[in-house]
Amino acid sequence: MTQTIAPRVRTLVLLLLAAACALLAGAGPASAHAAVTGSDPGQGAVVDKAPARITLTFSEQVALSDDSLRVLDPQGKRVDTAEPATVSGTTYAVPLRPGLPDGTYTVAYQVVSADSHPVAGAYTFSIGAPSKTSVSVSGQSTDDGVVGWLYGFGRYVSYAGFIVMAGGAAFVLACWRRGSGVRPVQRFVVSGWVALTASTLALLLLRGSFTGSGKVSDVFDLSLLGQVLQTKSGAALVSRLLLLAAAALFIAVLFGAYDKREDAEEKRDLTFGLSIGGVVVAAGLAASWAMSEHASVGLQAGIAMPVDVLHLLAVAAWLGGLGALLVALFRAPADTPVDAPAVRRFSQVAFGSVLALIATGTYQSWRQLGSWSAFTDTRYGQLLLAKIALVVVLVGVAWISRRWTGRLAETVPLEAPAVREKERVGAGVDTAGDADITAVGDGEAPVKGEGDRGRDTVEQPDSERAAQLARQQAARDTARQKRMRDADPNRFGLRRSVLAEAGIAVVLLAVTTVLTQTEPGRTEQEAKAATSASASSSADTGASGALTLNMPFDTGAEDGKGIVTIDVDPARVGGNEMHVYVERPNGRAFDIPEVKVEFTLKAKDIGPLPVVPDHIATGHWSANGVQIPMAGDWQVDVTVRTSDIDEVTVSKNAQIG
Repeated sequence: MTQTIAPRVRTLVLLLLAAACALLAGAGPASAHAAVTGSDPGQGAVVDKAPARITLTFSEQVALSDDSLRVLDPQGKRVDTAEPATVSGTTYAVPLRPGLPDGTYTVAYQVVSADSHPVAGAYTFSIGAPSKTSVSVSGQSTDDGVVGWLYGFGRYVSYAGFIVMAGGAAFVLACWRRGSGVRPVQRFVVSGWVALTASTLALLLLRGSFTGSGKVSDVFDLSLLGQVLQTKSGAALVSRLLLLAAAALFIAVLFGAYDKREDAEEKRDLTFGLSIGGVVVAAGLAASWAMSEHASVGLQAGIAMPVDVLHLLAVAAWLGGLGALLVALFRAPADTPVDAPAVRRFSQVAFGSVLALIATGTYQSWRQLGSWSAFTDTRYGQLLLAKIALVVVLVGVAWISRRWTGRLAETVPLEAPAVREKERVGAGVDTAGDADITAVGDGEAPVKGEGDRGRDTVEQPDSERAAQLARQQAARDTARQKRMRDADPNRFGLRRSVLAEAGIAVVLLAVTTVLTQTEPGRTEQEAKAATSASASSSADTGASGALTLNMPFDTGAEDGKGIVTIDVDPARVGGNEMHVYVERPNGRAFDIPEVKVEFTLKAKDIGPLPVVPDHIATGHWSANGVQIPMAGDWQVDVTVRTSDIDEVTVSKNAQIG
């Protein structure tokens, strides 16, 4: 039975890795973490004359390069004249050539958000009237081809390497100190260090192309690498490499001097020192993610970063320790099996890690989602639900493993000689014949037993033959011990359940990696609200340039509810014609004692400019020659009085000019 387990294990692990990679490949590495919340001109807007510049407002601060904002005419030629610059806060602008002809123009942007993720997109606006354009808007998104896939895969490997290295070392120190001398466990931890180091170097090289052109040829561009080193993400990756040097020293001591230390007191002191040093190095490595990604920006960043560090450490202690336990159960030598107390100690560590994950994960979910609806309405929330489901399944399988551990602890192992004798007799082995073979030293002849009587000659074995016999006997003893160990149904059940845990953990890690590359639900919902408001504003502005604003009102009196509509034509600098319409909620026009309008441009401290329209017909007022002195984002205030004492003022902003 044991011989058939290994191929099945390898097949299952390969399938799980393939599924994880497939999930990772569909992650869309260029997912945005900052979103455009406003623009001037707006998306789809039609303006009478060419603007002097294009402005974009994002949900958070972004990093700009020379080509971050590009404006293309209908033929695809650039019409911006300088590098983009910060206007204020999260608003950025790029100047345009004067005297642009009528037609449809494309605004393409590619920036890097404060949490290190690239943000790309495009939209169109028109001067005079819409026209055909040769520019493909869909082609302006950040490249998610080979470089994007490699960057996403590198992130997955870096997380996996950290978990394997930190969790495996923690398993040895906290649960199974004899494991420091077990070669498969050593290789497991070292492989985590190698994977994390290699992926960090790869991410450092890929970063410039990933946030820029997306071309494979730019991966080894030293000028791009120099720019990356000056960014927050580049500094985090370099810091990670420096900490990995300290981690290499820690691993060398753990699997070198620590394993060879015989004195109990000295080993206890070294255990304490390694524990403190390991926690410091692991926390520093975890901070290299927390200080450059989601936790570093947005709401309560000062609290979110240490919470994120604790979350990563808990993940490593649980999943990395689980991987080390799996290696110990399947690959540890027969003379150094992982014992029940070690498994029981790991169960306690895993339970504490799960509690920490629940606490930190709850806080992170609240911070990144902001509302219950974001669980189902955003991609981040949907992925988070999948992650929670996997964690629940993983905890359930871990509970099964805990039951097998309890049964394993209750099993009293037989003494080795008795087990050996029982197996040999049960297998029909001639113990008398074996007993005749004694240890053979240099120059000694084997002693004849009863089985050798009748032989005419006895060959004199040399030292090489003696060594070969000793190796064969040792191999038989080792194989016998392994068979007896694997025949234990409790150990076999534990191995199967831990293998299932490890398989779920691989998929869980893939989902987590995708989650870190996905726009937070809170940001996505804010962006959707801003886009809806922008679309509403664009809808209010017709193709002729006229501006229409609909504003519900309620004065609190009887028949005090209604809708006031403001029409400004042609909504530009200079004289304009204004019409005001007042309707009941059912759409019927009705008269009110008074209506007044004021225009205020707060950015330039202009206004309020009052306008008192004349009554024309039922529910209709108008005014001619309404002067708008300057283009900008004007606040339009409408005061509606429905009785001698009941009145209300409603406001709405609109781009005029």
